[in-house]
Amino acid sequence: MDLHMVLCMLTDALSAEMNLRKPAEAALTQFETRQGFCSCLMEVIAAKDLSSQTDVRLLASVYLKNCVVRHWRNRRDSLPIGADEKVHLRQKLLMHLGEENYQIALTLSILISKIARVDYPREWSDLFSSLAQKLQSADVLTSHRIFMVLFRTLKELSSKRLTHDQKVFAEIASQFFEYSWQLWQIDVQNILHGFSVLAQNAPGFHQDDAILTCERWVLCSKIIRQLIISGFPSDAKSVQEVLPVKKVCPSMLIAVQSFLQYYGSFQETHPKFWEFLKQGCTKLMKILIAIQQKHPYSFGDQCVLQPAVEFCLNRLINPEPELLSFEELLIQCMSLVKAILECKEYKPSIVGHVMENKEVTLQEMKKNASSSVAGILASLLPNERVVLLCNILIRRYFVLTVADVEDWFQNAESFYHEQDFLLWSERLRPCAEALYIVLFEKHSQLLGPVVVSILKEAMSACPSSTTDLGQQMLLKDAVYSAAAYVYYELSNYLNFGDWFNGALSTELMNNHLNMRIIHRKVALILGQWISEIKEDIRRPVYCALVKLLQEDDLCVRLTAARSLYFHLEDASFLEQEFIDLVPACWEACFKLAEDAQEFDSKVQAINTISALINRTSEIVPYAIKLVQFFQKAWDESSGESLLQIQLLVALKNFVVALGYQSSICYGMLLPILQSLLNINSPDELLEDSMQLWEATISHASSITPQLLCCFTCLVEILERSLDHLEVAASIIEGHIILGGTEFLNIQGPTLAKVLELVVFNANNKGLLSILPIVDMLVQCVPAELPQLIGNIVPKLIFICLDGGDDRYPSKTVLKTAAAAILARIWVMNTNFLAQLMSDPLLLRNFHTAGILTEENILLCLVDVWLDKVDNAISLHKKIFGLALSIILKLTLPQILERLDQILGVCTSTILGGNEDSTEEESSPGSMQSSKMEIPSKEYRRRQIKFLDPINHISLENSLRESLDTCARLHGESFNAAMSQMHPAALAQLKQALNMA
Repeated sequence: MDLHMVLCMLTDALSAEMNLRKPAEAALTQFETRQGFCSCLMEVIAAKDLSSQTDVRLLASVYLKNCVVRHWRNRRDSLPIGADEKVHLRQKLLMHLGEENYQIALTLSILISKIARVDYPREWSDLFSSLAQKLQSADVLTSHRIFMVLFRTLKELSSKRLTHDQKVFAEIASQFFEYSWQLWQIDVQNILHGFSVLAQNAPGFHQDDAILTCERWVLCSKIIRQLIISGFPSDAKSVQEVLPVKKVCPSMLIAVQSFLQYYGSFQETHPKFWEFLKQGCTKLMKILIAIQQKHPYSFGDQCVLQPAVEFCLNRLINPEPELLSFEELLIQCMSLVKAILECKEYKPSIVGHVMENKEVTLQEMKKNASSSVAGILASLLPNERVVLLCNILIRRYFVLTVADVEDWFQNAESFYHEQDFLLWSERLRPCAEALYIVLFEKHSQLLGPVVVSILKEAMSACPSSTTDLGQQMLLKDAVYSAAAYVYYELSNYLNFGDWFNGALSTELMNNHLNMRIIHRKVALILGQWISEIKEDIRRPVYCALVKLLQEDDLCVRLTAARSLYFHLEDASFLEQEFIDLVPACWEACFKLAEDAQEFDSKVQAINTISALINRTSEIVPYAIKLVQFFQKAWDESSGESLLQIQLLVALKNFVVALGYQSSICYGMLLPILQSLLNINSPDELLEDSMQLWEATISHASSITPQLLCCFTCLVEILERSLDHLEVAASIIEGHIILGGTEFLNIQGPTLAKVLELVVFNANNKGLLSILPIVDMLVQCVPAELPQLIGNIVPKLIFICLDGGDDRYPSKTVLKTAAAAILARIWVMNTNFLAQLMSDPLLLRNFHTAGILTEENILLCLVDVWLDKVDNAISLHKKIFGLALSIILKLTLPQILERLDQILGVCTSTILGGNEDSTEEESSPGSMQSSKMEIPSKEYRRRQIKFLDPINHISLENSLRESLDTCARLHGESFNAAMSQMHPAALAQLKQALNMA
């Protein structure tokens, strides 16, 4: 490979001129499969005379990384990099660890990690020893780059999940941990010494080296985390102490405390190192949390747990003034305390002890460990401190700040989502709320009266008539949050009815602009306390929510919409108490959807509308406005698939609610449906589109030309994916039931293609969903079978004759269903099936496949019918009986060999009766009584079942006639076969045929 040519191509690939860049990019792509290309790229990256051409070297590093990812591992579909070139590249990469450009160094570290994932330890066993050796004599920059490589490589190797790979990583951890830990400790001392020099403004401080050292230490911290988390099995199962936990955690905690000494002084004077302090302290606290979750019992040791909890509680309860602004640290402190309080391994367990058994069981070890942790936590969190922490959380961390209020007033919608929908561990207030919930659940009897006391204090200091946006109102807002989040436990100490009638409803009557602060929390409370809202106040609560939904502030309205949604979805929702509020509620929801700008707001509005549709018994009066809403919302949602999914769910609910009056929305619905069923529509919309289509067909009063046209799309959909076959089967059934002859005349060829596509490609579960459709076609239009199912009948025969179903129940069910369909065809269109089975090509194909043991396919089918009749439902047993009785009319001598079995099936079916059928399905009287003005899909399905010709054929008469024919055809052979029947079987036959 020509190095100069590669360099020229890289240079041209960075050109702004299209005529140079495009050919160069194409050439570089073609070079990927050539031997030596990767080596040329490595030469470009390492070339000293190209050090100034950073962009070319960076592009070369990206191409090298991509080429290694694609071609390093031996694959059938790509030409691998040669073994000699691999050796050269591994050596060259380790020789170029002092790369000055950060982006190139990062890319190379990722590249080395990708190679190590494949080659370590077999082909690159000396990787870590080589890196450690180079680290001993490296300058600050090179050591930083080596740590980058180590971190990326360890992260890559730790992600391998096979048992062997995990053992390999455990060996790395056992060999490499002590070395890494010593480097970490040395770097901490150097950093703290440098900070001391910097704080005193003493000479001798080298800022660039100090920054690299700090970054290297952060990488080393990540390496330590990776080794402890992935290199040692979790002690949650084994209760085996992980010694590195006791080494690392206390030292990391001391490091955090040491760093924090410089937090206040560096903020103004040394902003770069102040940012590092924030990053370092946050990273160390996150590592402590990760270790606690991975190794809870080792972390539960007194030397680890006690200082960690003490540090966190002190930071939360009595923080230094300058640390109040260090929200990231406070969040991590709260997260660690929360993780410890809710850790399931620390919860007491009741474990018995077998007398005279000296061995300590694993469960007893866990019990002892959890008891030890419980004792430590009890000493760290006595009742007084628990109450103090609860007060601090509510009075300090729940309270809105001035900046929060300003953000709310400037953009209420954004404020709502930032407060309520971001991950709790990312913001201080949501994190404090999460810790408070865990704390309250653990100490509910202690804290219940405390929270009620704070609530009464806040309500007394800020009466309902108060409109001043001061600390009293903000405290009330905070304690309302506290009461909302622990409604279940707090209901033992606070009567919701009295609270609502006394304070909350009064506050809602105060419409001052500042009252939006309280109104939002009232809306939250009404949604959280659903289970405690008695029937006598449900009506006022519904009225309150609708009123809140009509306010001007979007934050209040969105909170009210979510709470209303909870009520609408609640099992105890009282529709009669809400019915007169529906018109106002519709208007408020429509306006909310119109005013909302953010995606999450629109989804919430749509979800509330969807729930309201489900709860409104008379939807028709509001249909026109809903049609207008859905049309506008759909037009505005173009390109937003996630929003369109929510709209499709709501549309489906709308169609179902309209029932057989759904045609009034077809002007809006059908164009949407047609656009979605297009092959170019996004895949993520397919499932919900299919469900909407199924609902539309199931609730249509009649087939329309537009609905008929939609059916052609089913072929393209099923060619794309068979994942939604059950819904597709319901759609097909709906078209057959609804459209009848008109549908089959127009879409018959399409239906045949759909059935063929499914039957030849679906698995057993998919086939079981589509075979009832085939059975319905045989039942309804037996004369049209050659055109509709002629191509799939051979497949059904193949399913019946293919063995191996004894071990797979699903295959037995499938074979029984297919056999029943073939039996029905034999009864209703004998000539069609007989002609098809006599096809020499079909016979030859079955012999070739090795599934045919006799020359006659029909005789093989007879054996299947006899074998599967016991697995069939009552109707199918009758079909099998009729098919077998018709078989007796044939001249085949082999029939007499099966005569005893055939007569046994027919006799048991006649004497057993129609056991599975219900009076409702079989009685014409019941059909008449259930008939509606517009027949439902279920009614039409039952009508088809009732009119099934099988129901009107007498198996008794058919068998009697077939026996007479068989006797005439076979004469003495028939008599001989009959004489061999068991007397009891013969007696049953005579009883079934009413023969004397």
